[in-house]
Amino acid sequence: MESKFTGGLLGLIGVGIAQFFITLLTLGIGTPWAICFKERWYVKHTVIDGVQLTFDGTGGQLFGNYIKWFLLTLITLGIYSFWMGINLKKWVVKHTHTTPVAQ
Repeated sequence: MESKFTGGLLGLIGVGIAQFFITLLTLGIGTPWAICFKERWYVKHTVIDGVQLTFDGTGGQLFGNYIKWFLLTLITLGIYSFWMGINLKKWVVKHTHTTPVAQ
């Protein structure tokens, strides 16, 4: 079995540009959707030991958590931001699953 990432540079640049404009045009409100867009791309191009990963998280699901984490960061004068990244990663992993790849 082998693990591989099949994404390319142009795809990553395209995802980054789309993420930037989603966030910019929505004045930051679309950030959860931009995050999910990028995570879905990464996971779509990842195979681990012959098993394809899938990501089922949505921006709507992440939005409530994102607002909560943002407010906690403001209330604690930025201290909570150290935990925000960890909580985001936990959320992403919770919504990442495996799907067997046909050979």
